[in-house]
Amino acid sequence: MRRTRTTIEDWRNVLPVPPLARRRDGGRTLDWAANDALAAHLQAGGMRHLLYGGNAFLYHIPLAEFGQLLSWLAGLPDDVLAIPSLGPSYGRAMDQAPLVRRHGFPLVMMLPCSDPRDARGLEQGYREIASEAEAPLMVYLKDEDSFGADREAGLDAVARLVSDGVCQVIKYAVVREDAARDLYLDSLLSRVDRRVVISGIGERPAIVHLRDFGLPGFTSGSACLAPRFSGAILRAAAAGRWEEAEGYRAAFLPLEDLRDTWGAARVLHAAIELAGIAGTGPVPPFASELEQDQRQQVRGTALALAEANRAGGVWR
Repeated sequence: MRRTRTTIEDWRNVLPVPPLARRRDGGRTLDWAANDALAAHLQAGGMRHLLYGGNAFLYHIPLAEFGQLLSWLAGLPDDVLAIPSLGPSYGRAMDQAPLVRRHGFPLVMMLPCSDPRDARGLEQGYREIASEAEAPLMVYLKDEDSFGADREAGLDAVARLVSDGVCQVIKYAVVREDAARDLYLDSLLSRVDRRVVISGIGERPAIVHLRDFGLPGFTSGSACLAPRFSGAILRAAAAGRWEEAEGYRAAFLPLEDLRDTWGAARVLHAAIELAGIAGTGPVPPFASELEQDQRQQVRGTALALAEANRAGGVWR
């Protein structure tokens, strides 16, 4: 695992957000062989930034398993930036922080909290968590109230965290009916350098965020099936070849539609296995596995995306 601190250039990338594979045994134990296979697949597709968060169901992971995950991430190749996620509660993150510090992770993401919070309280908590972990944060803005009900105060708090180096990058994941019209994102970008804000909702809004808002890169769950295609979107966008970028992006939309319908993390978890990439096994509580008819629909869509990725052509 890479241990050098992150720079602006790190965010000119695709950051895959993988699931966490488990065995189909009585305890749903973590399956490290399957996780190795998925990580190897991503690296073979050119991915060097792996973000473990919601798709790995880290909101609910026991502390003992979290420690196992960190040990495994720390053993990844030296050129892989592995980013685990903490929280979402303050107490949980403070319990996790010493484990992060022990391994020397250069960055951690804070999962967004939906419990009682306000801008000043979150800012103070994030500062204490980063200090305890001895690692700067990726701040995850999932909704306009992620940093409390006072939207502008929340953005001011985020800007202070960035200015003070507590926050190194922001994952922007507020879903819009029209991604091109986003006053909240405009307000954020008036406060912080857009080079430290990445699109955080996968391929669906990625091109709009890259082209219209000047964001440098994006996170993606579906990149776990088609890392070459995700990378091709970014390369085409960087060169201003927007029609080509749209051609690659189109490959992801059938799976993204299913993820939006049945749950992003649980569909991705199944899709990786159904596409033959790695045996991801069961999902942990509080989520549930897909029904058989849903799995059949996901299978065809996942196989089509994975095969197109392997063939290397543009989806038409």
